[in-house]
Amino acid sequence: MRRVYIPKVGKAGELRPLGVPTLEDKIVQRATVEVLNAIYEQDFLGFSYGFRPGRSPHLALDALTVGIMTKKVNWVLDADIRKFYDTLDHGWLVKFIEHRVADRRVVRLIQKWLKAGVLEEGKRVQSEVGTVQGGNISPLLSNIYLHYTLDLWVQQWRQKRAHGEIIFVRFADDFAAGFEHRQEAERFLAELRERFAKFGLALHADKTRIVEFGRFAEQNRRKRGGGKPETFNFLGFTHSCGKTRRGRFTVLRQTMRQRWQAKLRALKDELRQRMHTPIAEQGAYLRSVLLGHFRYYGVPMNGPALCAFHVAVGHLWQTVLRRRSQGNHLPWRRMNRYIERWFPPASVCHPYPLVRLGVLTQGGSRMR
Repeated sequence: MRRVYIPKVGKAGELRPLGVPTLEDKIVQRATVEVLNAIYEQDFLGFSYGFRPGRSPHLALDALTVGIMTKKVNWVLDADIRKFYDTLDHGWLVKFIEHRVADRRVVRLIQKWLKAGVLEEGKRVQSEVGTVQGGNISPLLSNIYLHYTLDLWVQQWRQKRAHGEIIFVRFADDFAAGFEHRQEAERFLAELRERFAKFGLALHADKTRIVEFGRFAEQNRRKRGGGKPETFNFLGFTHSCGKTRRGRFTVLRQTMRQRWQAKLRALKDELRQRMHTPIAEQGAYLRSVLLGHFRYYGVPMNGPALCAFHVAVGHLWQTVLRRRSQGNHLPWRRMNRYIERWFPPASVCHPYPLVRLGVLTQGGSRMR
């Protein structure tokens, strides 16, 4: 497996290590995943959404939003696991797999992938902890590890230790929890740190916090003389307390500013490389970028951020085209024709969370 590095989204200067497996490994890993999915899909809990058949980041976002809007949530735990894929313990992972998989051949195969290491600058690098991101098997292994270390513990804690209402949503190693009482949120966080320590995991000290959030957050903070309710980030969106046109509480989900800026920086670099390619090719490329952006971030009430991104990409393209040659001023009137020709309109393409989740669950819960 060869090691490559890609920039982390929204984190300038930081690189994410990925492993590129050989074709043979890809085929075998894909087949193994299909077999293990049939086993573990019966075990995985409803609040786990990452890399599972029929589930997506938007379903996780909708579940979190619906939970905050319909349950007694006053506090949100915004948590981040520090270097999860680099600290996953091989010994514990093998034990978890043996608990459910009786075929020793499958277990040995997974052990070989864990111990194979990566080729970095022509040298083989091995480690007793962590799993290489990039392989077909890595998402499933991470789900198995967090199913036993986190999900089952959360389910038991919510049933036996909690007195108020609790919601929990996890997508891969990103998760968020909502609580009715602050004391329970603090106790949950303290016990979660102890739980993770047993399995070689740790929460990021600077990125883990308890945020006052919910339908009464603004009112309660005003009584105490505080400012607006704090926000938190989850799966690329900044969540904040807002109101509908009728004055009812709602959860506003807007594109994270870091993601917005990082995408523009990447586009700027890419357009510089394509500066002298035909305008039609540049336009087709930017159209695909905008379509992908709108399909992910096109959630209800995020229209202003979508429009702002649309305008920013247009100005960025104009700047690049003006630099193709000296004296090329390219007035906005002509530039606007290019934009109308190639850019898709900024549009919301996802339904409201209550609508989509209500259709999918048909009265049942996706956060069991």
